[in-house]
Amino acid sequence: MQVSRYFDHAATTPLRREVLEEMEPFLTTLFGNPSSLHQFGLTVKEAVEKARETVAHAIGARPKEIIFTGSGTESDNIAVLGTARYLRQQKKGNHIIVSQIEHPAVLEAARALEREGFEVTYLPVDENGRVSIIELERELRPETILVSIMHANNVTGTVQPIAEIGSLLHERHVIFHTDAIQSFGKIPVDVNDLHVDLLSINAHKLGGPKGIAALYMRKGIRVTPLVYGGGQERGIRPATQNVAGIVGFAKAAELAMTERVREQERLERLRSRLLDKLQSSISGLKMNGDTKYHLPNIINISVDQIEGQALMLELDRLGFATSSGSACSSGNHEPSYVLLAMNKSTEHALESLRISMGSSTTEQSVDELAEALHQVVTEWRRARNIPFTH
Repeated sequence: MQVSRYFDHAATTPLRREVLEEMEPFLTTLFGNPSSLHQFGLTVKEAVEKARETVAHAIGARPKEIIFTGSGTESDNIAVLGTARYLRQQKKGNHIIVSQIEHPAVLEAARALEREGFEVTYLPVDENGRVSIIELERELRPETILVSIMHANNVTGTVQPIAEIGSLLHERHVIFHTDAIQSFGKIPVDVNDLHVDLLSINAHKLGGPKGIAALYMRKGIRVTPLVYGGGQERGIRPATQNVAGIVGFAKAAELAMTERVREQERLERLRSRLLDKLQSSISGLKMNGDTKYHLPNIINISVDQIEGQALMLELDRLGFATSSGSACSSGNHEPSYVLLAMNKSTEHALESLRISMGSSTTEQSVDELAEALHQVVTEWRRARNIPFTH
């Protein structure tokens, strides 16, 4: 397998060599428990707190506002379930708002809250996958306690107007959470500029290890824990910390911040190059997502009369890794709920293919993918006598 032909970076990314080297001592000689008071423990505790500072700095936060978690899903769950439950206990209200295109980690948490008696509004999006601030404002009530809108969608790459939403919600004194797992490291993510109270980020989307993520909690925000035990992570996520993962996360965040501007520009060029080649060589190809507000590394397309899963499997046979949906739901051959929420037909949604680029993507690999996709579409249509113009 050629890593340059890996076009599924939105699902996960290769572990960077620099990150592995940073982690290695904490997988071998520096094995202490950071909660222990002897030197073995104090040494690794110092590393954890240094990493916390690095991750906090990367998003404009303070170290005490960072809670390390075991996954992005856990981060989202703590933000949504923990905040809603705490605020209802404080008699603040029982209404929350999430968009229809949130990651399942948010949507399923919202549905769980509905079963507990909360009222949930699922905010619609337009045909490009963007929420309307006017529509959001219309749905706000005196009993609204929490809004969760993702920064950038994992299926289409569409970026939401988070800063504007945050400003509105702060004026209304409503707690605001955003899932920034896809956007962190790709575009600017600063908790102060975005006006958010809670923000979820993950290591393995930017060259870090799996099994480690973080939740930013603005000072003064309170949540009801989902897990009970010791006092680690301020009691919000009590468990022995994954020290090697935390150290690796910090290194990946540091590298991403150092390289972000250059890498964002490079990926934008590759994205434009790939789109130009695909649109000029394949008839019946449609873009899914916003053409102005988007991540630099994600392209979602639909090709008339060819299911995305079929395209994905044929490309895999040729050595290219793509996706016909998010990695969290790829076991289900169902139309993307994100595209359905964008008012696409079931047929159109089933025809979607996600291509996501990263550090291993090159001009050559983009050109090779474009040629392979053209070949697959041409052979598919010829075998089925489907008319095509290219």
